[in-house]
Amino acid sequence: MKLGKILGRSIPGFLLMATMVPMAASAAPSLAGTWTLVAADVQHPDGSRGRDYGADPKGLLVIDGQGHYSLQIFKSEREAFSSGDKATGTPAEYRDAVMGSSTHFGTVSVDQAAGTLTFHIENASFPNWIGQQQVRKYELNGNELSYRVTARPNGDVPISVWKRLE
Repeated sequence: MKLGKILGRSIPGFLLMATMVPMAASAAPSLAGTWTLVAADVQHPDGSRGRDYGADPKGLLVIDGQGHYSLQIFKSEREAFSSGDKATGTPAEYRDAVMGSSTHFGTVSVDQAAGTLTFHIENASFPNWIGQQQVRKYELNGNELSYRVTARPNGDVPISVWKRLE
């Protein structure tokens, strides 16, 4: 017989189950909320750290109570298109626009025991990420969330740091 059936057949068992559920739910960190980007850095294979999206990156991460998220990171130093028309940019302007931004949305899940969060990417500005699941080591310290992205082919590890807006 399953534990739930055994415990559920008695008042003490019911009370025990009722206290176990809230404890389990509160043990998982809640990432729901609106987060603003504090840093978008990169750790190089030699251990040095640099800025991945310029000196003053901007970004927003929104996670709802069901785990749906939307994430945007932008390099502040991106140049405006000289033509003023997105359809007639120069190759350098297109490169700057693409390399100076990262956006995706979908759902996010947390494995507190493993210290990981997983972005289940529904759509992204980088088409190769569409449909992917990306696992990232994370730390949650009060209102600060940081995570490390999987290493790039050159060994660089992007690091994102977010602060929860109140």
